[in-house]
Amino acid sequence: MSSPEILLELTAITLIRGRRHLLQDIDLQLARGEIVTLIGPNGAGKTTLLRVALGLLAPTSGEVQRKAGVRIGYMPQQLQIDPTFPLTVKRFLAMNNRAQQERMLPLLEEVGADQVLDSPLQNLSGGEMQRVLLARALLREPELLVLDEPVQGVDVHGQIDLYQLISRVREQRNCAVLMVSHDLHLVMSATDRVLCLNGHICCSGTPEAVTSNPAFIEMFGLQAIESLAIYSHDKNHRHDNCSGCKDGSHAR
Repeated sequence: MSSPEILLELTAITLIRGRRHLLQDIDLQLARGEIVTLIGPNGAGKTTLLRVALGLLAPTSGEVQRKAGVRIGYMPQQLQIDPTFPLTVKRFLAMNNRAQQERMLPLLEEVGADQVLDSPLQNLSGGEMQRVLLARALLREPELLVLDEPVQGVDVHGQIDLYQLISRVREQRNCAVLMVSHDLHLVMSATDRVLCLNGHICCSGTPEAVTSNPAFIEMFGLQAIESLAIYSHDKNHRHDNCSGCKDGSHAR
């Protein structure tokens, strides 16, 4: 069996600002076709680690290695848009790469947002905006897809759909996915590995291994562990046939 193709490797990453250790001695390896999710409390350094991985921040020490020429698609946590600026989805996507305008509609169809092509950005719902941002990230045909809170501002039903969509994108494109999430209840069924971060890596591994780790339990509490049970025990759990998913009780 051949070794997996490594697209991203972080070794002993430390980032210090002033007297604060934002990141400390972090190792991370990401292979093609793998979904890795960073979880942790606010201020844990999740977005900071993504920026280091993307080359937007230089670490104080440690090494970042990306596969030579790797294509990266990035979906930011927030997009600040002047509500008075008349910008349609079509124009927004064209700003990313004018040479690929013919690919906009197929990509919006892929993410389930083709109906908003000519809509003003400020009129989009939270779920529609996240799908447009995902389509924008896919314009580069990425080998590595980096997603910072991809379901932010979306209701529980939309969150389920978006995580399922991200899984399909990975399967169809065989890309690697590195994402940040706060949605413990849903993300555990949509990832291969979890890194629990709080400035340093508290624990890592499969969702099942992480949720039984004492460091994870100390950080999130036993109540969170109990509510995660349905997601960690069955990777083939069908959200669309589950009453708990439909009424949102699994996300409480």
